Amino acid sequence: MSKIGVGIIGTGFGQIIHIPALQIHPDTEVVAVYHRDRTKAQQIADKFGIPHACDRLEDLLALPAVQAVTISTPPSFHYEEAKAAIEAGKHILLEKPVTLNAQQAIALYQLAQKRQVVTATDFEFRCVPQWRYFKHLLDQNHVGKKRLIQIDWLVQGRADPKRVWNWYSQKAFGGGALGAIGSHAFDYVRWLFGDIKSLSGQLSTGISERPDANGVLRPVDADDTCNILLELTDGTPCNISLSTVTYRGRGHWLTVYGENGTLVLGSSNQSDYVHGFSLRQGKIDRTEMEVVPISSEYDLPKTYTDGRLAPVLAICDRWVKSIQSGQPMTPSLYEGAWSQLLMDLTQESHQQKKWIDVPSSI
Repeated sequence: MSKIGVGIIGTGFGQIIHIPALQIHPDTEVVAVYHRDRTKAQQIADKFGIPHACDRLEDLLALPAVQAVTISTPPSFHYEEAKAAIEAGKHILLEKPVTLNAQQAIALYQLAQKRQVVTATDFEFRCVPQWRYFKHLLDQNHVGKKRLIQIDWLVQGRADPKRVWNWYSQKAFGGGALGAIGSHAFDYVRWLFGDIKSLSGQLSTGISERPDANGVLRPVDADDTCNILLELTDGTPCNISLSTVTYRGRGHWLTVYGENGTLVLGSSNQSDYVHGFSLRQGKIDRTEMEVVPISSEYDLPKTYTDGRLAPVLAICDRWVKSIQSGQPMTPSLYEGAWSQLLMDLTQESHQQKKWIDVPSSI
């Protein structure tokens, strides 16, 4: 079977993770890279041995060797880039947040269905071993009827006010903590716990200005802290606290309190948001929390220094197998659209200062 030719659109995360992952995968070949600066595109192509360097998206999409693309540009570019790729018949792997709003995301999903191209959204926590085993335990009703879910994702990645102002600082370009990490949280809440009935959100910006590349202070209007309350369709309350500006924040933790005990999945690793997760349980008849060993069947084939690489490679593998077999994959643009809808509703709740009902379908 011939390899699937992949074009790379977006050279930040795309260069750090997408290109290495796809060059590791035995059934893919990175054949083209796009950057609007021709010199930079050629430098990246030379660095990774990629045959085609393009400074126009239409040139990359016109290449017969390109059967699929990955898109990791800033979110404000996603809709037009993904739309052009789908219309050109290319399979797409899209970074999150997938678009600027749910209307765009749903339109892309429907267009992909019509054109019969395979879509993937890079919700890589679905492929991390500890997370997969956590889901297995939940599916086995390990804690019984759930009483409360608490999610804390408190990190210091943007806690320094001297960190340079860029698209991430601007709401109009898809910046902010809600899009960066809330998109993941909404996806894994639905994956782990099921549908959401209603939500309430409160967003804030703790650092209201940052210096641009020239040292000039520019206003920041994108959120950096989010407090979200959910009611699941089974009635379980879920509290979500997200922040990217918390010095020595506790990291990323999910706690499920149930009638039979408690499960805690978490990591305090501030330098790598994948490496470092452990799973613990608290039983009714025990006084101390216990470490839960992870069955080896949940291990990834290989891990790397950058913790993101192995689970993204696993997402790529699902994408490739779906392209080869014609069978649907998860997470696709459908899951990306759901995440985007829940972010939109959070924004609406914040603006209107009230609880918002979540539709049962998109």
